[in-house]
Amino acid sequence: MCISKKTCPVPFDQQPLNEYFSLKTSWFFAWSTLDNHEYIKQIFYIFCFFFILFMPFVLSIVYNYNFPQILILDTIIVNIILILIFIRLYLGWSYIIKRLVSATIFYEESGWYDGQIWIKSAESLTKDRLIGLYEVTPFIKRIQSSLITSSLLMILENLLYFFTK
Repeated sequence: MCISKKTCPVPFDQQPLNEYFSLKTSWFFAWSTLDNHEYIKQIFYIFCFFFILFMPFVLSIVYNYNFPQILILDTIIVNIILILIFIRLYLGWSYIIKRLVSATIFYEESGWYDGQIWIKSAESLTKDRLIGLYEVTPFIKRIQSSLITSSLLMILENLLYFFTK
């Protein structure tokens, strides 16, 4: 949704609402906007993909461990990848909500790094804050809970790995 150049001097790609729509439709961030069932299914698919992908590497590196330890080690590696994915998702969405909720927007008109600051109008600020609070905040909370769950599972997997030695 483009705001006219008279009311908003910010370039189209740097307007917070357009950044939100762009992030929401990008392939990496789009699956975090799905409903809970589909979101969990996507996490499971990603987990299975990386689990199968890294299993040959783990088997070739650690050959003197028993099979449960190898499975746990592979799960730890995949969990590290999931944590990195959740961190990237969190950073992207938190940047967008910061830009949506903020009353001022920093932008660059040219590539000369001569930044400008635009103060949002009351109408634009209200619309952006509503979208930020009611659309983006649930995504961030879901990603935070996924990150916490994945971190707790990582601790549990490490404990399990060391107790199976």
